[in-house]
Amino acid sequence: MRVPLSWLREYVDLPATETGRDVQAKLISAGLEVETVEHLGADLKGPLVVGQVLTIEELEGFKKPIRFCTVNVGQANGTGEPQEIVCGARNFAVGDKVVVVLPGATLPGGFSISARKTYGKTSHGMICSSDELGMGDDGTHGIIVLPPETEVGKDAIELLELVDEVLDIAVTANRGDCLSIRGVAREAAIAYGLPLRDPALLDVPAPNAYGYPVKIADPTGCDRFTARTVTGLSAEARSPIWLQRRLQKVGMRPISLAVDVTNYVMMELGQPLHAYDRSLVQGTIGVRRAQEGEKIVTLDGTERKLHAEDLVITDERGPIGLAGIMGGANTEIADHDAAADGGNATSDVVIEAAHFDQVAIARTARRHKLSSEASRRFERGVDPQAAAAAAQRTVDLLVLLAGGTAEAGVTEISAPPVPHTITMAADHPDRVAGVAYGRETVVRRLQEVGCDVYGQDELIVTVPSWRPDLTDPNDLAEEVIRLEGYENLPSTLPRPPAGRGLTARQRLHRRVGRALAGAGYVEALNYPFVGEQVFDQLGLDADDPARRVVKLVNPLSDEEPALRTSLLPGLLGALRRNDGRGAHDLALFETGLVFHPRGEQRVAANLPVDRRPSEDDLAALDAALPDQPRHVAAVLTGAREQAGWWGKGRPADWADAVESARTVAREAGAELGVRKGQYGPWHPGRCAELTVAVDGEERVVGHAGELHPRVLKTLGLPARTCAMELDLDAVARVGDDTPQAPSISTFPVATQDVALVVDAFVPAADVEAALREGAGELLESIRLFDVYDNAEQLGEGRKSLAYALRFRASDRTLTVDEASAARDAAVALAGERVGAVLRS
Repeated sequence: MRVPLSWLREYVDLPATETGRDVQAKLISAGLEVETVEHLGADLKGPLVVGQVLTIEELEGFKKPIRFCTVNVGQANGTGEPQEIVCGARNFAVGDKVVVVLPGATLPGGFSISARKTYGKTSHGMICSSDELGMGDDGTHGIIVLPPETEVGKDAIELLELVDEVLDIAVTANRGDCLSIRGVAREAAIAYGLPLRDPALLDVPAPNAYGYPVKIADPTGCDRFTARTVTGLSAEARSPIWLQRRLQKVGMRPISLAVDVTNYVMMELGQPLHAYDRSLVQGTIGVRRAQEGEKIVTLDGTERKLHAEDLVITDERGPIGLAGIMGGANTEIADHDAAADGGNATSDVVIEAAHFDQVAIARTARRHKLSSEASRRFERGVDPQAAAAAAQRTVDLLVLLAGGTAEAGVTEISAPPVPHTITMAADHPDRVAGVAYGRETVVRRLQEVGCDVYGQDELIVTVPSWRPDLTDPNDLAEEVIRLEGYENLPSTLPRPPAGRGLTARQRLHRRVGRALAGAGYVEALNYPFVGEQVFDQLGLDADDPARRVVKLVNPLSDEEPALRTSLLPGLLGALRRNDGRGAHDLALFETGLVFHPRGEQRVAANLPVDRRPSEDDLAALDAALPDQPRHVAAVLTGAREQAGWWGKGRPADWADAVESARTVAREAGAELGVRKGQYGPWHPGRCAELTVAVDGEERVVGHAGELHPRVLKTLGLPARTCAMELDLDAVARVGDDTPQAPSISTFPVATQDVALVVDAFVPAADVEAALREGAGELLESIRLFDVYDNAEQLGEGRKSLAYALRFRASDRTLTVDEASAARDAAVALAGERVGAVLRS
C-alpha cells in the first residue's frame, strides 16, 4: 500500500517538521511494515511552469516528425516573450496548455535543461511528458495537456504536486484495514496521540423504496449491497489534476472521471466500488453463484468460463461482473474518448458498494488467476459498515466534478449487524507480555483501536467493524503490546534442558556441508519446485521412477507445479545463471529433501489444536505425506585449480564429481563403491555408479561424472560440466559415524608398486577390490597412479593399471619377504578374479 504523506496529513495533523522517515519509524514501532519512503521530486528544480502553445511549425526532412513550437510562459522566462521549443510529440495542438521546463532547471534523474541547437533550430527548454517528470503512467504516453482554465506562467511543481513523500507499506494478510489511507491514518493518529478526522463519517441518507432494484440470492456470499444512481454526468468532464496525481502516487493509472472517482474512494476508505453504465444494465441487479459453464468477458477483455462457486453480479441477461474482483465489459463506463470515436459517453451511472465473503472472493481470484485491487481488499477483510459512506463519497465527488445529479433513491440490502464481543481478563495482556501494563493502559489502547470496552477485572470488548482480525483475547493482547511498543518487551533467553541438541541426521547434514565447503564448493539453496519438462531435458527414460512426482494443488507457478525428485534441476539452473553473469569457474552443492509419492494416496486428517496430537495422529499424518529422503548434489564447471605462477591449473572433470561423493561418504562413515554406470543426464562413457553394501548386497545410491553434451546443450550449460547426486539418508544408514581416533604407527611403511595388464573393459574398481582382499590385513592403503594403453606393447583391447601398495604392521617392522608375499598374494587374486597379469 503506497501512502502519500500529503494525503495522510489531510486526516491527521502531523507536526510540520515530521518527515516521511519520522512517520516510517513511528508506524514501524506500531507494528506496520513500512518498507521504503520514496522522495518524489527530490532532485527536481525549476523553473517548471504552465505554458500555452501559440504556434506549431512542422519540420521536414527528418526521420521522425519534429515540431518547432512557440509557447507563452508569461513572465516566467523574465522577458514575457514566447519561448521557442523543439518537440517530437504529436498529442497537443495550438492553444493547449502544457508543462514547460525552462533552461536552468533540473528534471528527475539529474537531467539538466539548457538551450541547445537541434534539428536546425535552437530549443530553449522542453515541453514535458508525465514520464519525464517522474509522475508515473497517465495513460497518454505523450505530452501533459492541462485543463484550459489553467493559468499561464503558474508554477507547475506546485500545480502537479511533484514534491511529496510516499510510504510503501507491506500490509499483512490480517490487516485489510491498512489497505486504505483511512486505516493508515488511524494508525498514525494512534502512534502520535493525535485525533483522527475519519473520512467515513458522512451524512448518508436512509435507504428507501426508490433506489435501483437489487436482489441478493446468496446472502452468505454478499451480506451488504448499497446502490446509488447519479445522472447527467458531463461527457467533457475530466478528472482534476489533484485526483489524478493522488491516484498516480498510490500506483494507479487515471482512466476516466467515473472510474477514477471509484478508485480514489477505494484507496481513501478501503471499500472497493464499481460503477455500471446505467443504460447498459438491463433490469434488476442480482448477486448469486454462477452456473457451471457460464461465461463473462471481464474489463480486461478476457472471456472467462465460470465455476459454480464463483460469486457474480447479474442483470436480466446474466453475469455483468465477477463480484469483488472485476466488472464485465458489457456494462463498462464509456469516457469522452469513446464519444470522440463515434460512441456515446456514459451520462448515467449506478454505483455499487457491497461487502462480499472473504473466502469466496479469494478462491474465485485464484481460480481465474485474476488479482485486482478490489480482490486484495476483500480477501483481507473490508469494513462492512463503510459501504454506505463509500457510496455517498462517490456520489458527492461525481456531482462535484462531473456536474451530475444524485437521484433520491437509495438501495441498501444488509443483514442485521452482529457486533463481535470478546471477554478478556483485564490482566491478560500483562500475562502474555510479562509486563505490568495495568487496566487503564489496556482499556485506553483498545479504545484507541476503536473497541468499546466495559467491565473491571473482566473486560467485555466489542471490536470495531473494520478489524475482523480481532477474534479472541490473544488478538486484543497483541494490540495492546504492539501499541505500547514491542521494543519495550523484556528479553529472556530460553534455557534448553541438558542432553538435548541436534539429531544424528542434522549433525551429518552439517558435517557434509562443512566438508564440501572446505573442498571449495559453495552452497546454493533452491526452491523444491520443478516442471515435468525438466525430466525430458535431463534425458530420463519414460519409465524412470524419478518421473513420478508429487503435484501441488495450488502451485506458486503453473510452470513448476511438482515437487522435485532430484536436486540437479535447481543446482544446474543456479550454475547456468551464475555462468551467464560472468562466473565461469563454479563448484556448487546443495543438501535437501526430494519427494517421492507413496503407492497408496491418503488424505491427511486435520490435527487437533486444543491438545497435543497423539502418536497415532502423527503417524497417520506421516503416512499421508510423500517419502522425503535427503539428497546431496554437486555441480562443477570451469577451472578446478586456477593457473598461475605455480602451474598451469586444471579444469574440473568427472573425477572431481566422484571425489565429492567420496567426501560425503567419509563424513557418514560409509564405504562407497564406484563402478562404471549409465544413467539419465550423464555421459555414458564418463558416468560412475555410486554404491553401498546393504546386507551383503550392493545398492546404487547415486551417480557422478560428466553430463551428456546433449543435456548441456538443452539446458544451456557450459561444456564439460560435471555433476554428482547421492542419497544421503541411504549412505547414512549403512555408515558408522562414530569418531575414530587415527592410529599412528612407529614402524616404517613398506611400499610395493605393481603394474597389471587387464582387458580394456575391466573396471579399475574391480582390480582394486581384488588387490585389497588379496593383500590381507597388512595392506594400509592402495592408490591407482597410472593408466596406460598401447596396442603395440600391450596387445589390442588391453590396458595397464599401476598401483602403489603401502604395507605396515602395528607391532613390528615388516621384512622385504613379508611385503613381497603380501603383494604376490594380491596379484594372484587379481589374476584369478579379473585375469590380471604382471606387466613385464
